[in-house]
Amino acid sequence: MTDPIPLSLLDLVRVREGFDAANALAEAQAIATHADRLGFHRYWVAEHHNMQSIASAATSVVLAHAGQHTRRIRIGSGGIMLPNHAPYIIAEQFGTLAALFPGRVDLGLGRAPGTDQATLQAIRTSAGAAERFPQEVMELMHWFAPADEPGYVRAWPAAGAKVDFWILGSSQFGAMLAAELGLPYGFASHFAPDYLDEALHLYRTRFKPSSQLQAPRAMIGVNVVCADTTEEARRLFTTAQMSFCGIFRGVRGLSQPPIDDIGTYWTPREEAQVSRMLSCAVVGNPAEVKAGLSALQARTGADEFIIVTDIWDPEARRCSLALTAEAWGLTAA
Repeated sequence: MTDPIPLSLLDLVRVREGFDAANALAEAQAIATHADRLGFHRYWVAEHHNMQSIASAATSVVLAHAGQHTRRIRIGSGGIMLPNHAPYIIAEQFGTLAALFPGRVDLGLGRAPGTDQATLQAIRTSAGAAERFPQEVMELMHWFAPADEPGYVRAWPAAGAKVDFWILGSSQFGAMLAAELGLPYGFASHFAPDYLDEALHLYRTRFKPSSQLQAPRAMIGVNVVCADTTEEARRLFTTAQMSFCGIFRGVRGLSQPPIDDIGTYWTPREEAQVSRMLSCAVVGNPAEVKAGLSALQARTGADEFIIVTDIWDPEARRCSLALTAEAWGLTAA
């Protein structure tokens, strides 16, 4: 019997209705510790801006906060939106993380803005920055090269630091870039699954080995909610469904408690839109979650899953992660 592929966790660091960002950040640290003990492989957070409901805008700071009480699990970005930053600054930040948590840091990179156009102006992101993404990825990797040649500018303490680079995306672009650079690839199928199979095919067929990676490695995002019963899992999942529905309504409110009947919340059109975005979700009791993840692995050949468990109640979220880890056969640390 072969070992299951690794499970990792993407934490949205959601601010819940009735609570604040301080509570969300405290919970992020607690959930990272929990995931570490359960045997999850990575703990990642993503860069978002101008969203009251998400507390991970200062991504590297959140990772340092989460890393303080973990011992084994890798920590990283899923991802840093590189067009918003000078590569040199990101090198300094993640070089520092690598010094704090040696051998445990991942740097996942995306080219999406992670926000709206008005906020991009506040960030001072220049026009056309996304088009320079491949060049800026290579520049960023350069700052991590060993400082074994004379040079006036170094991104200390990044020079020579061991950080694993990932390219993240939801389209052909990221897949082809990851393949060209010989980097692992993460696909955002937890919210944009339309091009999942096509992107994975492109990545694998065009992959060129590199010093970091000799063969393609693909990780895919999956929304997972697990509970003792199917009915309870579906009820807990309504928090994520309402959040996605808010996207189409132009409302990015705080994370809401689950409801008993999601059918009373949305229109048929909203249901269809949300269901399409969440088509890779796996929701149910432990046996159903194991079967759902196994089917998704068989379909995609994924080398790793990174799961999102958007549950309003922290205890129910911890329980979901524990049930998922047990069902999938993770070994507790």
